Amino acid sequence: MLKRKGKIAALILVIWFLAHTVLITVDGMSDELAKVDVGVVLGNKVEMNGEPSARLKGRLDKAIQLYKKGYFQHIIVSGGVGVEGFDEAQVMKKYLIEHGIEEEKIIADSNGINTRMTAKNTKEMMDQMDWESAMVITQIYHISRTKLAFWKEGISSTASAHAEFFEIRDIFSLFREFFAYYRYLW
Repeated sequence: MLKRKGKIAALILVIWFLAHTVLITVDGMSDELAKVDVGVVLGNKVEMNGEPSARLKGRLDKAIQLYKKGYFQHIIVSGGVGVEGFDEAQVMKKYLIEHGIEEEKIIADSNGINTRMTAKNTKEMMDQMDWESAMVITQIYHISRTKLAFWKEGISSTASAHAEFFEIRDIFSLFREFFAYYRYLW
């Protein structure tokens, strides 16, 4: 009897995990494009030569594309200093400037060391600028948790767009996001 209940509990957990992972994937791939006050690009690895990683370039390129289409007029780039020793936000800002975005349209948040801090810092900047809406730009697997973090900080109007970059590592990231999402939720 106890063994059977354990199997049922394990099956429920597996189904829950799989269903949630599918929802994260669908949410991440379903861009919610809208005209907003600011686009927010979440940081990621900077290579040892100081260039954004391919994953980070994907995020930045998506932001450039959406900026040029008029979805937002300002961009917040948020990240901390990674193990490589580079300030992600400053590297991101430099990349955007090199790709035609005016410097005065970019705000660098060098204290966005994780998703929660990015949301907190973004809310403070939005309050200072009297902005009400944002669009988060990150990887497919990261969209749901980022929107949750923004919602928890009081940013209720959050659109989203995913970077058009995928690598095999993203499968592991989907697995990790299941646990990270619930850690943020609770």
